[in-house]
Amino acid sequence: MIESSLSQMGAALRAKKISSVELTQLYLDRIAQLNPALNAYITLRPDASLAQAKAADARIAAGTADALTGIPFGQKDIFCAKDWLTTCGSKMLHNFVSPYDAHVISQFNNAGAVNLGKTNMDEFAMGSSNETSHYGIVKNPWDKARVPGGSSGGTASAIASRLCAAATGTDTGGSIRQPAALCGISGLKPTYGVVSRYGMIAFASSLDQAGPMGRSAEDLALMLNTMAGFDERDSTSLQRDKEDYARDLNKPLSGLRIGIPKEFFAEGLDTDVEHAVQAAIAEYQKLGATLVDISLPNTRLSIPVYYVLAPAEASSNLSRFDGVRYGYRAPEYTDLADMYEKSRAQGFGDEVKRRIMIGTYVLSHGYYDAYYLQAQKIRRLIAQDFVEAYKHCDVIMGPTSPSTAFKLGEKGDDPVQMYLSDIYTIAVNLAGLPGMSIPCGFGANNMPVGLQIIGNYFDEARMLNVAHQYQLATDWHTKLPNGI
Repeated sequence: MIESSLSQMGAALRAKKISSVELTQLYLDRIAQLNPALNAYITLRPDASLAQAKAADARIAAGTADALTGIPFGQKDIFCAKDWLTTCGSKMLHNFVSPYDAHVISQFNNAGAVNLGKTNMDEFAMGSSNETSHYGIVKNPWDKARVPGGSSGGTASAIASRLCAAATGTDTGGSIRQPAALCGISGLKPTYGVVSRYGMIAFASSLDQAGPMGRSAEDLALMLNTMAGFDERDSTSLQRDKEDYARDLNKPLSGLRIGIPKEFFAEGLDTDVEHAVQAAIAEYQKLGATLVDISLPNTRLSIPVYYVLAPAEASSNLSRFDGVRYGYRAPEYTDLADMYEKSRAQGFGDEVKRRIMIGTYVLSHGYYDAYYLQAQKIRRLIAQDFVEAYKHCDVIMGPTSPSTAFKLGEKGDDPVQMYLSDIYTIAVNLAGLPGMSIPCGFGANNMPVGLQIIGNYFDEARMLNVAHQYQLATDWHTKLPNGI
């Protein structure tokens, strides 16, 4: 059953071939067996999960089930969930039990889905390897000596090792797509504003976006149908007509124009990754697509732009964590100012502190115009590059990550090298575009390689069609890590 797609799982539940309680217990047993070695989950509440499963079985029996009713999902620990410990991977929130549900959690609850647990993540979503979590590093199930990617590394590891049917992630600069690529699963970052950010603990508000992570494009489409929708509690949520993201899955790809940016195949891309991505693009030609050479000249500036803008927003968003109202408070202090200083110094990890200090600096008097304002201007140029490119193509393809999963600790002492892991993904967030990663082969050391598909604004249905047709013709997305 754990190898079934979400639609197959839902059909089996509705046909009473298996109950949600049985399916949930199956996953809980696997988590108990495999999670100690992977550290993919932070918080589990088996009784609460089984209670949801029992309610789902009653709903199925009453004939009022939705597509995801009774299916067990993991939820990234960045989403507030009522009565669940919600830590964002940080000591700062080690004791925060949320009094309310994030919009994404509410959407899954309304659909009758089961919350298996909260998945591990880089602290406050800051990282590309899932090594910055206060709750310990997450291991890649393909090789436990390597990283799963970040910040949604716990989600990616859990899906790849079949510790949930699928799970949620968030993407600020590639944090859905990069771990999806490194763990051999599928992941989608929607157009900015398509999925509400209400109840999603903020890192960089103009970049953060929630999205689905699963084994296949078909699974992502079903999840996005549940996750997407207008939410008046989020001022950046877009008021659009509801759409079925699975509607075009079976359309043929004849006539599809694929843009190939020369900047994505330049210095810095590992040879094994390039070979796998080029083979995937050749497969698309067999499926009827044509290739168009394009240029995205300003994407080379996306890393420096991102690491001005994202820390600036983080320094503002994380100012609320001060030890006063909730979260970690230093045990000893002399006065209010000392409490602030010690609580933040002890509650935040090194990477979070680094970004807060950078962000505070670029927003400070005398440097705002030189750094922050300039970065915003270049961000507009990066978005304009994509606007020009889509005059000549329908989707853009290239590698998701410049390399396969690197070893644990390999880049911990060199933040710049770590930041370069997101070199192909960050421009998508800066432009607010949808992007996804799907498995397309294996590189050195038999580690997964991801193909990135970037669509125009609100073109998620077409992207899912493009990915699904490839997955019908190949079987990379069905591969399992050894011993799982």
